[in-house]
Amino acid sequence: MERSSSIVVKKSSSSISSLFSREDRPLLPRPAQQISRIRVRALLGNSLYRRVLFWTFGFLTLLGLALRLTEPRLLRERVHDLTEFHYNAKSRNDWGSGSRTVTVLTAGAEEPEVPPWSPDMLNWLRFRHLDGFFLGLKALVPASEYRPEHPRVSGEESPYPFTISYTGLPTPTPFIPQPDYESAKYRSQYHEVEPCYLDKDQKIRVPDIYAYQGIVQGQSEPIIGSHSLLGLRDDVCFDRFGRYGPYGLGYTFEAGGVEVGMDTEREGSEAVWAKTGKINYDNIDWADAQTRCYESNKQRFVNPYGSSEPVPAKLATRYGRPKHKHKITRTAVVIRAYTGYQWTHHALLNFRAMISELALRSGGEYGVHFLLHVRDDNEAIWADPATGQRILDENMPREFHGLCTLWSEDQMRLVYPGGFGNTFSNPSGQDIHGVYRSAHMPLQVFAMNHPEYEHFWNWELDMRVLGNYYELFDRLGKWGRQQSRVEAWERSAKYYIPRYHGSWDNFTRVVHDETKASGRPAVFGPVSFPGRVPLRSELGGQSFVPASCGRRTDQTRCGVGEDADLITLNPLFDAENSGWVFASDVTGYPIDQPIPPRRSSIITASRLSRRLLAVMHEETWRMRHAMFSEMFPATMALHHGLKAVYAPHPVWIDREWDLHAVDRAFNGGRDGSAGGPGSPFDLRNEHNHKGTSWYYNAEFAGLLWRRWLGYAQYDGRGPDGGRDGAGELRGGVKEEERADSTGRMCLRTMLVHPIKWEHPSEMEGYYKG
Repeated sequence: MERSSSIVVKKSSSSISSLFSREDRPLLPRPAQQISRIRVRALLGNSLYRRVLFWTFGFLTLLGLALRLTEPRLLRERVHDLTEFHYNAKSRNDWGSGSRTVTVLTAGAEEPEVPPWSPDMLNWLRFRHLDGFFLGLKALVPASEYRPEHPRVSGEESPYPFTISYTGLPTPTPFIPQPDYESAKYRSQYHEVEPCYLDKDQKIRVPDIYAYQGIVQGQSEPIIGSHSLLGLRDDVCFDRFGRYGPYGLGYTFEAGGVEVGMDTEREGSEAVWAKTGKINYDNIDWADAQTRCYESNKQRFVNPYGSSEPVPAKLATRYGRPKHKHKITRTAVVIRAYTGYQWTHHALLNFRAMISELALRSGGEYGVHFLLHVRDDNEAIWADPATGQRILDENMPREFHGLCTLWSEDQMRLVYPGGFGNTFSNPSGQDIHGVYRSAHMPLQVFAMNHPEYEHFWNWELDMRVLGNYYELFDRLGKWGRQQSRVEAWERSAKYYIPRYHGSWDNFTRVVHDETKASGRPAVFGPVSFPGRVPLRSELGGQSFVPASCGRRTDQTRCGVGEDADLITLNPLFDAENSGWVFASDVTGYPIDQPIPPRRSSIITASRLSRRLLAVMHEETWRMRHAMFSEMFPATMALHHGLKAVYAPHPVWIDREWDLHAVDRAFNGGRDGSAGGPGSPFDLRNEHNHKGTSWYYNAEFAGLLWRRWLGYAQYDGRGPDGGRDGAGELRGGVKEEERADSTGRMCLRTMLVHPIKWEHPSEMEGYYKG
């Protein structure tokens, strides 16, 4: 979601203190009870013995305080001295074989262990930075030979030093995660898929992206989540040209590209254009391409109105009339945009990739839309078409105009009018119809206006997928469908750390044991609480719990095969007593009753079903209920018994944390979860996410992404942990082209967020000196 003001709200507890009076911030600690003042005269009386004792005690107290205040600085300096990562590469030319051998060294296990400092606030400082992320294609090895820099089990050897015999880059191959639509197996079960094109004349095929077979030796594994669990390929990696070259990276404006990437290392990049050539995107109308794709394939999809449509004569002639073919549902990807956003060439590449991979290569299974927030409520976006066109011209690239739906906060006041009642807490001070507190409102309205979609991905402008969008979204949906409802809320409240928890089955047993030991029953079905108001469907006796969960059925199969109503990308944690600043931003419920039970997932990116959005819509317009944007979807699923899961996608971490410390930091809440007291989303604990690849304020995400794009970065090896651009300038074209370099980076599928800028020109003062 847009977080223009969240920097103030979430950065630190002191920033919040400056915004709100004590009475207006019930989530913060209450002031200590007033203690009776000790009379100064009694301390400073005439007794010499008493004065000596007092001043001695006072001096020792001040000395201890001074030492305590300097300890963090001294510790940081010591940690920096001990854990500064030294990357050394020695090369020699082997003129006899025509190859170059590079030996890659790292301090690795030889670094002395730094004893942990007692407060957890700087716990991450005792772990050295990892460097394997930044090795390149010349260190590529088959997956069977891959050994990660981190994590390693006790006694497992470091992958360093290793020797690279370089004889030339391998050739990348097309990466196609969609089903084989031409196969006999597919065509026997589903309707045939007509290929889609970028142009009306059907001459420009949608390009493939390219991947390298193998993994860069010494790269780290994801510390949280898993590729294989979700069905994502973990034996291939993507460089910047294979990922974005088909969409305009690496060639000129004159050729129809965006010209970025031409200032980076480029060896072997021409392979990605060998099949399609460098596509000219100057006149592509993505809305038209998406519509044409759907129209030529609409026989494949479930009709939301229930009517049957005749098979097009063309298809009947080509394939014969299909018999008993399965129809599939469609999914919308809704990107929340806003007026004033500064579009860049890298952003263009990202959304060209999304539309191509999701909407066009899938034969219309997905539709991509921009939900453009018009921040000026005085704009006549409904009354005057010219106004709407001007807003598009000023705020959206022309190629995306037809994919945009305009909305404003005033529009939300019309759709959801009237008073919403009292609020338990409103730390941000924002209006209930504002995008900051209620970003779900326009998505609810969008869903009601688009019955052709069964699911809706809520997406943001500053997210990137390194890999293929279709593979990610398709596999997440399939994984969610196969999850049992039994203890789903409890599993979803906890980060999955594969090297710590073991297999998913073992993780499931751990969660079951923790739930049993807690003495609290697992959440199942709709929950009851004081002040709960039933939906109209519930009054009519309907339930969201499927028949597979009946008493006479195998409970292990409860919910298996049922699409998830909510798929989140961070844990669904219990907000009560979690320390999360917005945990009590709950409106419209009786404040003389206990606050309702709540679940939340930080970062609004998630997949919501039509029926969940319909529930949210009814709760909003009929009951005048509202909650903070990251809490409302999850809590509505909790209250009404819809199926919700957290999908543990791969998340990387920038330092060599030991696994116990990772679990303690990220599952330090109640009963070993991410919720309740000790939550990692507490203001005092959120700093641990800054070294990850996925969180709303993760610093490592942007650093890793820009290095992968080929731009040098101040990489964070400074004495203060790399905050605010500390460290040395590393990476970039000079380093990647060096004779002893391993070349440009190649990474496995991952989500990164937030990406606030990409090309160095977008960051004023990026280069120092």
